[in-house]
Amino acid sequence: MNILLTNDDGIHAPGLAALVRTLASEHEVFVAAPEYEQSAVGHAITLADPIKVKPISKNGEFFGYALGGTPADCVKLASCELMDRRPDLVVSGINLGANVGINLLYSGTVSAATEAAILGLPALAISLDTFRDPDFSSAADLARRLAAKLPELAIPPGVSLNVNVPALPAAEIKGLAWARQGQTPFGERFTRRIDPRGNVYYWRGSERSTQAARPDSDYALLAQGYATITPLRHDLTHHRELIRLKNINIDL
Repeated sequence: MNILLTNDDGIHAPGLAALVRTLASEHEVFVAAPEYEQSAVGHAITLADPIKVKPISKNGEFFGYALGGTPADCVKLASCELMDRRPDLVVSGINLGANVGINLLYSGTVSAATEAAILGLPALAISLDTFRDPDFSSAADLARRLAAKLPELAIPPGVSLNVNVPALPAAEIKGLAWARQGQTPFGERFTRRIDPRGNVYYWRGSERSTQAARPDSDYALLAQGYATITPLRHDLTHHRELIRLKNINIDL
């Protein structure tokens, strides 16, 4: 298969390198990733500035293209212009840190896969649930196995798969669970500081919510040691509410 690889952690991220090592032995891979880290940029795209494209080599060999844009930019430009032919699959990751629950709305990793779905391309976003001493081997191997299952998965147009892998040795991962997107919000925390000139500024942090997550959610199942997969779509319409609201007369 012809696979486009991207991420939001940047062209030099170890999670991306792990995907290349694992998938390149069985597939033709094409790398187009942000030149710099783009975590939490969501589905932003570049409109007012040109998108610079730089070829990157590693160990004396061509590795891929670093783009001066967002993850969604990378998918757009690579699939529409840089690649000789459209990819059979887009894989975004491996992200450092899980992308579950409400965080999907902020994630550049997930948004790259969503952009692929908008373009009618099958796509996976894959993340590892740790920020320290990551071992990407289990997540990369799961990406390889999902790529092999692509015909059977039959991902429909407009749908992408969000994959999260616990930071455990492969033998300790309990299995694979199909999960719904969790809705448990993260707690917001801001730390107020004052600089030497008297200007007030804030550092943003977040805290795990104390609310109980649904047992069938990505958040809960990942915490129990399962790798999770959630099918996502970019159609944000609440169709049931649309039907109800059509019965309300509002005069203009």
